[in-house]
Amino acid sequence: MATSSKNDRRGERKPAATLPVARVCVDVALPHLNRLFDYLVPEQLADDAVVGCRVRVRFHGKAVDGLLWERAEDTAFTGSLLYLERVVSPEPVLSPEIAELIKAVAERYAGVLTNVVRLAIPPRHARVEAKSAPEPAPPPPAPESEGWSRYPRGRSYLDAMAAGRQAHAVWQALPGEDWPARLAEVVTTVAATGRGVAVVVPDHRDVARVHAACVQLIGADGVVALSADLGPSERYKRWLLLRRGAVRVVVGTRAACFAPIEVPGLLVVWDDGDSGHATPFAPYPHARDVLVERAHLTGASLLVAGFARTAEAQLLVDSGWAHEIVAAREQLRAAAPRVVAVGETDEQLARDEAARTARLPGFAFDAARAALKAGAPVLVQVPRRGYVPALACAQCRTRAMCRRCAGPLSLPGGQDDGMPRPAACRWCGAAEAAFRCPACGSRRLRAVVVGSRRTAEELGRAFPGFAVRTSGAGEVLAEVPDAPALVVCTPGAEPVAQGSYGAALLLDGWAMLGRRPARQRAGAAALDDRRRPGQTRGRGGQGGGHRGVRAPGRAGTDPLGPGVARQPGTGRSHRAGLPARRADGRGGRLAGRGQRPARGAEVAAIRRGARAGADRPGGRRGQQ
Repeated sequence: MATSSKNDRRGERKPAATLPVARVCVDVALPHLNRLFDYLVPEQLADDAVVGCRVRVRFHGKAVDGLLWERAEDTAFTGSLLYLERVVSPEPVLSPEIAELIKAVAERYAGVLTNVVRLAIPPRHARVEAKSAPEPAPPPPAPESEGWSRYPRGRSYLDAMAAGRQAHAVWQALPGEDWPARLAEVVTTVAATGRGVAVVVPDHRDVARVHAACVQLIGADGVVALSADLGPSERYKRWLLLRRGAVRVVVGTRAACFAPIEVPGLLVVWDDGDSGHATPFAPYPHARDVLVERAHLTGASLLVAGFARTAEAQLLVDSGWAHEIVAAREQLRAAAPRVVAVGETDEQLARDEAARTARLPGFAFDAARAALKAGAPVLVQVPRRGYVPALACAQCRTRAMCRRCAGPLSLPGGQDDGMPRPAACRWCGAAEAAFRCPACGSRRLRAVVVGSRRTAEELGRAFPGFAVRTSGAGEVLAEVPDAPALVVCTPGAEPVAQGSYGAALLLDGWAMLGRRPARQRAGAAALDDRRRPGQTRGRGGQGGGHRGVRAPGRAGTDPLGPGVARQPGTGRSHRAGLPARRADGRGGRLAGRGQRPARGAEVAAIRRGARAGADRPGGRRGQQ
């Protein structure tokens, strides 16, 4: 057993009589220090030093923060232990369930424990912490749900939730489905049994929609919303309501997957393929994987939902870990909007010879005009924001680049002193009033792709008398009224129509090929409704309600336990939804990175070849 330090042996401080050893997670994000450190609990801090509280300790001669992970009677350390400096707050912010989840996520992603703690527990606010929590709201009554009857397994899933059974499912919503209402119904079903629910959605707009739907069924006192747009004080206040058990239902963005709900009964992730679910901070966990791990540890049910199914969600189904909830083919055909691609029939080409080359062909104009006359809004999705975000030489098609920093040139739009603004670099902002192509010498420019502002300007001239609204970076519209209007948006910024869109036009489909086109178009397609006249897609639009493609070969179940699958013919096993680990024990994410680094001569040769290919006509720059 370890002893106290020199000063403490003189009688200045004495260790606590019971559980004198505190194991602390020190706030030091160094991989070689990724473990718990033992400290002695002073007798005067024995009551305040509860498991899960914030403490201050001396580490390498400096005072640092930490979390008291656990208390013990003895320690395996043979040297002298330091005492806890002080207890920052006796509030137990770390529950045993979240502590186990943090350890599992850190191990899964080969990360440092402290980095995961920062993602799971928000910073402290003393003023908020001093306020007492209100009394927990009573469980809501079980809701009446008719929307889930459109899915053959929907009603049985609700029955399993009401009975408290563990059931994992992958739900593929129909196009035009009121998915916030469906989620609110299953959430209320679980909350009526007294268990907790966490719903994770990609952004704050989805948080607002799902939270509003849950409030209608549960009440404002029974559900909280957590998102990044909240201030630190308000976020910590709502987080404490969950930690103290005053609220059992949380709706939020990716940080909500660590929400300290009591007795987790259901974990929900909507649109798990959205990039917003991937944390941009080390160790870069994905919300879906965290919820899969949490469901495995706590015995809670997991619902992976969305209009389109990801490969990871399909893996959960193929492994037998989760069941699929999909509508019958007849329901899908009835709900799916009509999808029309440019130049798909000879009749289109006969009516409009420029259908394959025009950005907005004649039949797309007709569909938009019919929808506007019927009193419905029209959604127009373009892949880029701005006015003209990319330019090229009008003669040889070489991309127009800045002479100072080699950044792309663009047209910002607008006028200065009555004159149109010249082309400018998107990187350094330098104006390029006298452009000259380095490949052919031409001075004329052409647009490679048209942005949302230019598209809105052109549509305003083409459809006089109708309002034109834009939604994109800087100003994202939450919803639009059920009135005739043209709504121009970028992928991911599609506002919700109070009724439904009469038509959806997806322009410049070729420019979306490098930007996760299927998922971005699915978000726009799912907003459409077959009940409106003139539904049309431009340039290869895709509906959002088609079932996911099954992977070749079905993984067989394994006696290792729930959530474990074995790849047929390989002898390798892994937990469902999580990549397999290598034989040496390293995580699957690191596999394949042990390549020999390039030597200096090789790097120089690669750079010379890249410069040569970029400078000649038709090179890499000319193909962008």
